[in-house]
Amino acid sequence: MLSSSDFASASWELVIQVDHPNEEEQKDVTLRVSGDLHIGGVMLKLVEQINIAQDWSDFALWWEQKHCWLLKTHWTLDKCGVQADAKLLFTPQHKMLRLRLPNVKTVRLRVSFSAVVFRAVSDICRALNIRRAEEVSLLKPSGEYFKKKKRKEKNNKEPIIEDILSLECSPTNSGPPVSPGLYSRTMTPTYDPINGTPASSTMTWFSDSPLTEQNCSILAFSQPPQSPEALADMYQPRSLVDKAKLNTGWLDSSRSLMEQGIQEDEQLLLRFKYYTFFDLNPKYDAVRINQLYEQARWAILLEEIDCTEEEMLIFAALQYHISKLSLSTEIQDFTNESEVDEVEAALSNLEVTLEGGKADNTLEDITDIPKLADNLRLFRPKKLILKAFKQYWFVFKDTSIAYFKNKELEQGEPVEKLNLRGCEVVPDVNVAGRKFGIKLLIPVADGMNEVYLRCDHESQYAQWMAACILASKGKTMADSSYQPEVLNILSFLRMKNRNSASQVASSLENMDMDPECFVSPRCAKKHKSKQLAARILEAHQNVAQMPLVEAKLRFIQAWQSLPEFGLTYYLVRFKGSKKDDILGISYNRLIRIDATTGIPITTWRFTNMKQWNVNWEIRQVAIEFDQNVSIAFTCLSADCKVVHEYIGGYIFLSTRSKDQNETLDEDLFHKLTGGQDFYSGLGLRKMGSILSS
Repeated sequence: MLSSSDFASASWELVIQVDHPNEEEQKDVTLRVSGDLHIGGVMLKLVEQINIAQDWSDFALWWEQKHCWLLKTHWTLDKCGVQADAKLLFTPQHKMLRLRLPNVKTVRLRVSFSAVVFRAVSDICRALNIRRAEEVSLLKPSGEYFKKKKRKEKNNKEPIIEDILSLECSPTNSGPPVSPGLYSRTMTPTYDPINGTPASSTMTWFSDSPLTEQNCSILAFSQPPQSPEALADMYQPRSLVDKAKLNTGWLDSSRSLMEQGIQEDEQLLLRFKYYTFFDLNPKYDAVRINQLYEQARWAILLEEIDCTEEEMLIFAALQYHISKLSLSTEIQDFTNESEVDEVEAALSNLEVTLEGGKADNTLEDITDIPKLADNLRLFRPKKLILKAFKQYWFVFKDTSIAYFKNKELEQGEPVEKLNLRGCEVVPDVNVAGRKFGIKLLIPVADGMNEVYLRCDHESQYAQWMAACILASKGKTMADSSYQPEVLNILSFLRMKNRNSASQVASSLENMDMDPECFVSPRCAKKHKSKQLAARILEAHQNVAQMPLVEAKLRFIQAWQSLPEFGLTYYLVRFKGSKKDDILGISYNRLIRIDATTGIPITTWRFTNMKQWNVNWEIRQVAIEFDQNVSIAFTCLSADCKVVHEYIGGYIFLSTRSKDQNETLDEDLFHKLTGGQDFYSGLGLRKMGSILSS
């Protein structure tokens, strides 16, 4: 037995700051502890000594020097390494945070500062009713993001009061992961798929949540367009290097907000980080669709993604149409009687199949892979040669294109056979000029092989373009997504068709818009206001009958069809290179791009990836591909952990399937993105199946 003097010599004083919510200043409390006292015991002694009756269950110990939480309450002070010189803070784990959503609306809610960001974002999305939280993350804005805005505020004598939606009672609780049932469709609020309003049967669900019917409308409906002056004052990237700066601030999903230096009531951006929008459904995703639309809209307006002037006008027409419907006080109330529940539809199809009849969507013979064969024109760019297209007979089968001098020679050897798996497919279209082209950038050993194809009309272009897009992903025309892809391309082309001048003239007389609000500032400078309005109204004639949610989905589809869609840029230095390059990261590939010209140099697909690792000492990412191809690079515009997480995150998202009941393997996510060796705990066979899926 130890005497009291022996115990006193084995114990020591520990000073803990208490972050009391009712006190303006933090107070120091001194405890006498020993190394074998566990963290839970320290907190118990601390609360007893404070002697204030309140709920302390959300409080935990934060170690300032080590920049970490002491959440394992059964660990002793000795095991944690806490000694007398440790600076500990007893503070709430949940704190207020301001989040700027894609629709430029700021919400203020209570968020866990002790849970890893992946879990904190899941809780945030649950509070905001955004499904598929794994596609979303938090971005700390760079200095450029607020630079112009601050300059404007400095010149403005009147103080600017930001309109903030407060969700202070938000149930974003930390602790164990959300139960699978919480995200089941039976408990997710449903919406009218036409006008986006919550269905009446789910209003009771909303009333128990901070996201009331009024707040839901704010998040599910578009905000009024910004003035041209406000647009001009926002940060617009002018080069790929500028675009790379936009992606420097993504938070580490495997660490908590507090560990990454985020302060209470700080403003962060909530954004869709991964451009793979899984299971987008108007019945359940009114908020998600609207926020996606808003993120796409701002990317177009601020030229974060490039598009042609013709495409800019289509986007402007859709924005104008959506803005009119959103601001209308009398949105038509469409019923859902025509819609059939998914379960009923599945049972109906099963009943028809069992009776021996034909279902609506009959499966094609999987052994019969379709092919395309037609006359197209081809051009290969060469130095000092004018752009002259030459006609050949083309045959598209599987994922390859072969072309012959004429149709009669089809059974012989082709002039050339192009394997499109892993290639870049870029539309080269001008509907007004009857130009329907496809630009192919095909990976070869020493870079990219550039080929141009020219079609004769919309239908031919839609079929060949859809086939090329699928082939680049390793899919054939037998895939179920081929026909929907053709229809999407055709509908987008129809939106570009010009209408009669008489309709536009009559619309101009009743014009109720500021056309500069719907296009980028650079595009607005090229045209006079009336001329721009006329062109937007001309394009609007093709979308004027669209319901609200359909128009938003069409905008998102048009955004997805842009050549640069889904590319996130980082400034890197490849091993052995003397100059900086841009690395583009997409959902299925990496692209090395010349930082000066913006021309793709090489593409590497995730399906060809064998292994990868990060040398954390020199901050270098090394990746090995098939055919003895290996690359290594250091990231200059962001921490290499950000790039590492992007690649692992996309591979993780490729494992999702609809039969998972919307649950996720969080452990797998952290293994792929958390900084351990890529194959840690996974096994080569499992990883091979992930990469090939």
